[in-house]
Amino acid sequence: MIFADRSDAGRRLGRRLESFAGTPSLVVLGVPRGGVTVAYEVARALHAPLDVLLSRKLGVPGNRELAFGAVSAGGGRFLDQETIQAAGIDADTVERIAAEVLQELNRRALAYRADRPPLQLAGRTVILVDDGIATGSSAIAAIQALRPMQPARLVLAVPVAPPSTWAWLRTEVDEFVALDLPHPFQAVGNFYQNFAPVEDAEVVDLLRRAGLAHALESNRDHDPGP
Repeated sequence: MIFADRSDAGRRLGRRLESFAGTPSLVVLGVPRGGVTVAYEVARALHAPLDVLLSRKLGVPGNRELAFGAVSAGGGRFLDQETIQAAGIDADTVERIAAEVLQELNRRALAYRADRPPLQLAGRTVILVDDGIATGSSAIAAIQALRPMQPARLVLAVPVAPPSTWAWLRTEVDEFVALDLPHPFQAVGNFYQNFAPVEDAEVVDLLRRAGLAHALESNRDHDPGP
């Protein structure tokens, strides 16, 4: 399956997820930057509010690709105590690295949301959207950071992922929806005709547009009419 661009992928993904339309307390989260373009179309299709999930894994000193946990802007935090103990990371180092990463994530969140507060996720059905998943390391960091926020149901949704990653991550969420599970799999960008980088300004604009659209729909739903 080849997508024209991220918007095309989002519209197709929205159609696959249409059974979620009307779900009480539904929220769609996009993973910046490219995932937000896909998530915008999903949120439009499901008439759901859109927000971003800014999360990052916490890398072991000297081996940053090995994660000992994850944090997210908004308060999510996960620590893998087995990895921390095996790597010999002391508590002060854990807190220092977590604080540094969280500071950067909060800075980016402020740039994206401006004065809008993050959506509260406790008790809600959350659909986490990215433009594709390869190894799954970033996705598991996001999932681990989301869990402490106590969503009632967590759905991971992407246009494309390798079968092995889908088999792994589907055990970490309530549902994993992928439009295509190609094999062999080399890179997410190979499944897009246009996979140009998404700039911060586009993320800001999509969040603004989604917020206005959802506010208008909410007002119409609560308008008793003449």
